[in-house]
Amino acid sequence: MFTDVLSRLGLSEINPGAFARDWLKCHGPELVSLNPATGQPLGKVVTATHDEYETVIRTASESFLKWRLLPPPQRGEIIRQIGMSLRQHKADLGLLVTLETGKILTEGQGEVQEMIDMCDYAVGLSRQLFGLTMASERPSHRMFEQWHPLGPVGIITAFNFPVAVWAWNAAVAGVCGDSCVWKPSSNTPLTAIAVQQITNQVLKQHDLNGCFTLCIGSGSTIGQWLAEDRRLPLISATGSCHMGRRLAQTVAGRLGRSLLELGGNNGIIVTETANLELALRAVTFAAVGTAGQRCTSLRRLFLQQSIADEFLERLVAIYGQIRIGNPWDANVLLGPLISEQAVADMLHAMATAEGQGGKVLTGGHRLNRPGNFVEPTIIRATSGMSIVREETFAPILYVMTYEDLDQVIQIHNSVDQGLSSAIFTDRLMDAEKFLSPAGSDCGIANVNIGTSGAEIGGAFGGEKETGGGREAGSDSWKAYMRRQTCTINYGSDLPLAQGVTFDVN
Repeated sequence: MFTDVLSRLGLSEINPGAFARDWLKCHGPELVSLNPATGQPLGKVVTATHDEYETVIRTASESFLKWRLLPPPQRGEIIRQIGMSLRQHKADLGLLVTLETGKILTEGQGEVQEMIDMCDYAVGLSRQLFGLTMASERPSHRMFEQWHPLGPVGIITAFNFPVAVWAWNAAVAGVCGDSCVWKPSSNTPLTAIAVQQITNQVLKQHDLNGCFTLCIGSGSTIGQWLAEDRRLPLISATGSCHMGRRLAQTVAGRLGRSLLELGGNNGIIVTETANLELALRAVTFAAVGTAGQRCTSLRRLFLQQSIADEFLERLVAIYGQIRIGNPWDANVLLGPLISEQAVADMLHAMATAEGQGGKVLTGGHRLNRPGNFVEPTIIRATSGMSIVREETFAPILYVMTYEDLDQVIQIHNSVDQGLSSAIFTDRLMDAEKFLSPAGSDCGIANVNIGTSGAEIGGAFGGEKETGGGREAGSDSWKAYMRRQTCTINYGSDLPLAQGVTFDVN
């Protein structure tokens, strides 16, 4: 199965450590990609050395000089063709995502569809990179702003969305006129190579190879080099809060820009007026989908006391029916965690929660089989437990009860992260309060929708230690461009602003 997928994606004969205008034969440490469902190797990649990194960066910098001069709609046409090529390879690429990350089949296919959707979005955006015209206070003057390409952009992605997050950045940065340098997660190099290969085939037809490049290696090497590199005016990074904090300090030290999409400790509030059927479905997917390894996964559930017992009883029953197994099996709903370390982190968090007074209602065990399989877990908790304030990338759901909505909103907002949030209610005033300035402090706030599964048309990202970055839709494109304010004097006098006079006669 896996060998056939590699062959169809054109990977069987590539030595894929890095890509500049062509694939580079690299000489860094070897990286082994493991199937998290079996623990068996999927492939080996030789990572890039610093010399090979330099080749990639030089290529991206040189390609930018050509790419930035193409009219944006022409750049959009290239992105459209990349999207069409992704469509042709959707089934194979989705299966490769499943094999390398452990996502179930529908999620693997959905991730590739998200790449396609981003390309479609970027095509329309290529004709809408608007600037404003402002009123000048000086006679015979016109003042306006325009947006120019920023430069080569570094893109650092995480294992849980190994290709979609690249598209969030690269499709938008591409139509904005930026070249891109991609450092994928060390856990998922093969999916990155496959996407790069698909992209290459389109770019080569237009003599544009090198506008999108790839460099594989660890975060402590390639990631650090990107953060320190003055040739890259923007680094977009997805990962943990710890990683983002270190990267932001490095980039800021050279006065570069960073676009950060970091961790989330996401919460859902279920009120006494909520549609419980709707809330149960949303809570289950948000907490269990991708084995709890989404930055938008549900970590904290707040139930109004009057409905808590009924809701919990039904939720525990649903958890008992979740099918766990090989993610390429169409009947499976929950695949493995990404690594042995992820399993250890989950078990440690559970032991900590129990030590702080939490009660495991269901789950809590590692499955006795090959791979990194665990049971989805519900823990009855209190907001005073310190572990509840931490994000564990695993299917652990902490459940708490509340009486007063104002009070629970304060508890909800008390964690360091601020990515995604939701309330389930049929009461208009409760919904509006949750969305008000005194409500959720997250970058994403939903009503009667779960915390995960955001659409690309909106800006994606969060506040506080989530990093403040925004990707994908709305006006997120502005992060990839430089703003220029322009004033034209079409008169014969030279009036100064603010009424200043300066007579040289």
